[in-house]
Amino acid sequence: MSTRSKRTVPIALIASALLLMPATGRAQTVSRAAAAGDALSTSLQTVTSLVEPSVVEVFTTAYAPGDGIAPNPGDLVTTRRASGSGVVVDPAGYIVTNAHVVRGAQQLRVALTIPAKGQSILTARSRSVAARLVGLDTETDLAVLKVEEPNLPALPFGDSDELRAGQIVMAFGSPLGLHNSASMGVVGAVARQLEPESPMIYVQTDAAINPGSSGGPLVDLRGRVVGINTLIMSRAGGYEGVGFAAPSNIVRTVFEQIRKNGRVRRGDAGLRAQTITPVLASGLALARDSGVVLADVLPGSPAARAGLRPGDLVLAVDGKPMENGRQLQIALYRRIAGDVVSLEVLRSGQSRTVPVTMVERLDPLGGLSESADPRQHLVPRLGILGLDLDKRIAEALPVLRVPSGVVVVSTEADALDAREGGLAPGDVIFGVNGKWVSGLSELRSALDPLKPGAPVVLQLERRGELRYLAFTAE
Repeated sequence: MSTRSKRTVPIALIASALLLMPATGRAQTVSRAAAAGDALSTSLQTVTSLVEPSVVEVFTTAYAPGDGIAPNPGDLVTTRRASGSGVVVDPAGYIVTNAHVVRGAQQLRVALTIPAKGQSILTARSRSVAARLVGLDTETDLAVLKVEEPNLPALPFGDSDELRAGQIVMAFGSPLGLHNSASMGVVGAVARQLEPESPMIYVQTDAAINPGSSGGPLVDLRGRVVGINTLIMSRAGGYEGVGFAAPSNIVRTVFEQIRKNGRVRRGDAGLRAQTITPVLASGLALARDSGVVLADVLPGSPAARAGLRPGDLVLAVDGKPMENGRQLQIALYRRIAGDVVSLEVLRSGQSRTVPVTMVERLDPLGGLSESADPRQHLVPRLGILGLDLDKRIAEALPVLRVPSGVVVVSTEADALDAREGGLAPGDVIFGVNGKWVSGLSELRSALDPLKPGAPVVLQLERRGELRYLAFTAE
């Protein structure tokens, strides 16, 4: 029997069963299906009407070097305008969006939705108000804005740990500038890690997310924010069914930190965990062949002071069982300096509970992006903000092998990043097509004459390793 025949048999059987079903039975089946569809449609409409008043459109104005020749030096600086999305999370006027939406902006405005009166089919009107940047966190690509407007409709945070693959969610924002658009989809994965060494995870969804949706909320069917729409995977630059949102539990922590301190004081316990495999368990004669083992406990760290040792098996964190090393890394990532974390560990066959007080994680490059001025430090051909490598920056880098170059402190939202084989903050560019560059002026001079399609090979240092980055000029 052919494949096609095999597939059509069940359909034929179902069709036959429906035809043989009494008319009253068919009517009842259709009625139940219609009722279920109507209930889902009503639920989605209810969520949309609840969420839309809290969704905003964010407009940014920034300055960047212009192209071509201008009669006056001042004319070489051009104005760039862009937009994204955001969501009100506090009635006092606090808004969460993506850091890449507002990074480098000299002026910020937010379009607040004006509640519609009656049942108009037209899109709700909006009014534009000034906004200020409270703070941003590059690592999670999140930012907090503040508008001086009282009693704004705010959405509550949901618990992203409760999300499950297949759960229905809705994405809101202003894709392609279309104010207050809604799309529906399901959760594809609940803890997608896009970079192997990064503790940052994302909620994967097939709810339509397009350029301009960045910063808008991903919500569950109760209207709770379970994520902030952050990025898409796309060959064409538009929606292809795979989008990613920062989980609400991370968003909530970042928001509260920025509102309180203006920045994120990220916690660190000073331990490194690995997932136990059968081979690792056999070779080390571990008591378990799955779970989490501590591979390193840094000397003088909170974990070391608490008495933890390499080889300890971590059973749970704050009562939550740990299944793999990444889960432990993510659990600690949400903790802030001063938090006390309870680790249940197994050593020599005995289980014990160890409290560990988190300290602030050192971030040597954390303040560099704020010191970069887009009017002076932009490298348009690479889509980066760069600073000349000097003694101050050199001391902040954990490892440095080259004496001079350009340190990447920030990348544009649409630039090729490290995850796609591009540049990352902290990279030191010291060569273009085999020619040494010692600073920004030499880097621009080496890149500017290149015609579109010309080969470009950057020599750079990343975390103490030298490498080539090859691509074609645009």
